[in-house]
Amino acid sequence: MIFEGARVPLDYAVDIRQPSEWSPPDAEQTAWFTLPIAALYDGVARAARDWLVTYLTQRTPSNLGAPLASLPRFQEAVGELDGKLLTNWILIRTATERTDHGVTPSAHESSLIELTATNNAIEAVERAVALIGNPGLSRHNPLERHYRDVLCSRIHTPQNDSILLAAGRAAFATQTHKETT
Repeated sequence: MIFEGARVPLDYAVDIRQPSEWSPPDAEQTAWFTLPIAALYDGVARAARDWLVTYLTQRTPSNLGAPLASLPRFQEAVGELDGKLLTNWILIRTATERTDHGVTPSAHESSLIELTATNNAIEAVERAVALIGNPGLSRHNPLERHYRDVLCSRIHTPQNDSILLAAGRAAFATQTHKETT
């Protein structure tokens, strides 16, 4: 990210070099690049989840005579969403706390956290849309916007295939090193 003309206190700056001076990303740079992206899309999924819970609590079909939230099918589905979001929270929080305390995850670990969190976010919002059906795709429904927003996570660098390739290479490099020692 490059901000021109923005005033940032020096102790808030992560890297103040020109892009042409950058070396390949190190673990700390990768953490501070990928973890905010993961947190952003986790936030989108949480907004979709909160909207869904409100909708299911308020929506009372006349043939049911009770809110949709009273049905085990919807309770289980929201529990599934909450599990994905809890996983995200633990991954993102642990990695950011470690980085804050100088025990930064490796570059591929931070990237895998981003991949996992954004995939969980996409799956959670997709599930929310599927639960309410066609109304979830209406432009008049906030869930539709959350769905479009969370899908944008797929375009952030590094791409999923690059993340998985780097993690796989790191695993094989570690194994090769173990075999030679």
